[in-house]
Amino acid sequence: MIIRPPEVQDFQKVREMLADANLPTEDFAPEHLACVADDEGVPVGAIGFERYESVGLLRSLVVAEGARVKGLGRELVEALEGRAREQGVAEIWLLTIDADAYFERLGYVVRDRSDAPAAIRNTAEFAGLCPADAVLMSKVLE
Repeated sequence: MIIRPPEVQDFQKVREMLADANLPTEDFAPEHLACVADDEGVPVGAIGFERYESVGLLRSLVVAEGARVKGLGRELVEALEGRAREQGVAEIWLLTIDADAYFERLGYVVRDRSDAPAAIRNTAEFAGLCPADAVLMSKVLE
């Protein structure tokens, strides 16, 4: 199993995984795909990202059902954080319906919606794709 940059042919499989996990796909585009977990040429996990200068929105962390409980989610988040640091991102934000405890274990903290920078508030995910009761979280990258 490896974590690698996305390839064009990964997008449809990742969209299917997102749909299977009941995650938003409406505005998910190929440029949002940041890293892919690959098992012998087959995508089994992925993470999306939208960068807005020094902040970014982590979106759509997904691991295929048969590949869960192996640490792939954590590896994908770590890979994304490393890539974001290299791009000059200082803080990553995310919205979640039911994974806040998971992200807390990875160092993300719950934030009030009014704390989100304008760039994050203006994303489709923040503005309407995620329900108003979704938990907003962030992590400062060191």
